[in-house]
Amino acid sequence: MTYQEKKSIVTLISAILIFVAYCSYMYPRLPKGGLESTETFRFWGSFVLSLTLFSIIAHIIISIIFNIIFRMTTQEKLPTFADELDKLIELKAHRNSFFVFIVGFLLAMGSLIIVQPSQVMFMILIIFGFISDVIGSVTKLYHYRKGV
Repeated sequence: MTYQEKKSIVTLISAILIFVAYCSYMYPRLPKGGLESTETFRFWGSFVLSLTLFSIIAHIIISIIFNIIFRMTTQEKLPTFADELDKLIELKAHRNSFFVFIVGFLLAMGSLIIVQPSQVMFMILIIFGFISDVIGSVTKLYHYRKGV
């Protein structure tokens, strides 16, 4: 298994664990009041911002730890450049990820049009943000295994 495949697997697993851990941490803090209260909007705003920061920091730390462990266990140098294949796979992964997120964004805005509570919009955005992250990692793994 190549470095890129291992990194894609670690990224996929870490994305799932980060999302599940954060949601299980925040779920008990969900406000019980009215659906359109200021407290509810504050909760969802802080949920999205905190999840973004938590996810970025956790991904950086996990990437550093993965690189250290990979270097220690294989005694190989880490790739310092990306060839055309790596760039093409990265572009395809970004394309698929952005497509899924845009679909989620449109569904979230559609939920407001059909007069759903604003919480539904936030949940759709958060869930599709997570799914787009997973799709990006799965796309990379697929293309590194099967080719472009």
